[in-house]
Amino acid sequence: MNTKVVDYNHPQIQILAVSLSGQTPLITAKNCFDWVRDHIEHSMDFHREEVTCKASDVLRIGTGLCTAKSHLLVALWRANQIPAGFCYQRLTLDGPCPPYCTHGFTAVWLDDWGWYRCDARGNRPGIHCAFTPGQENLAFSIDYKGERTYPDVWAEPWPDLLAAMEKLQSISQYRSHPIDACPPAADLCVSEPTAPNIE
Repeated sequence: MNTKVVDYNHPQIQILAVSLSGQTPLITAKNCFDWVRDHIEHSMDFHREEVTCKASDVLRIGTGLCTAKSHLLVALWRANQIPAGFCYQRLTLDGPCPPYCTHGFTAVWLDDWGWYRCDARGNRPGIHCAFTPGQENLAFSIDYKGERTYPDVWAEPWPDLLAAMEKLQSISQYRSHPIDACPPAADLCVSEPTAPNIE
């Protein structure tokens, strides 16, 4: 559904969604993934200070954290009538020690594959994410104590995460105080678990 954050009825999102539409839902899904991965600058990789959250703002400003990029990608999929949702990891921000941060990525429903999780955060040295149904290709592995991959797909972004993003003034503030959000109740999930819950 169209929401305040996943505002896929926004005219510019609709225009882009149509331009990315392919002959099959699989082609369309890949086109949307590739576009968001390659055209929206990850805030930290590109040293951007703007904070975005709503899908249309991510598109208009051209930058966002992983969570914001996932909002735009899900909006583009839904605008093309492809079911999609949100997935999360808890990771250390840098190295083996806290602080922790919430990393957001996406899942898309593909008729031949079911829920396929994919990460359009953007590539950089050491990270190469691609849309490869049948082979999960996330940006980050679980390496350190306290990290985990949540196995579910959520219909909406986590409320605790959105509340923290709304208070964020700059990416420099995020670097010093990253968002470590709490997941909502499991009954808000739209899928059966897709992978073991790893800690």
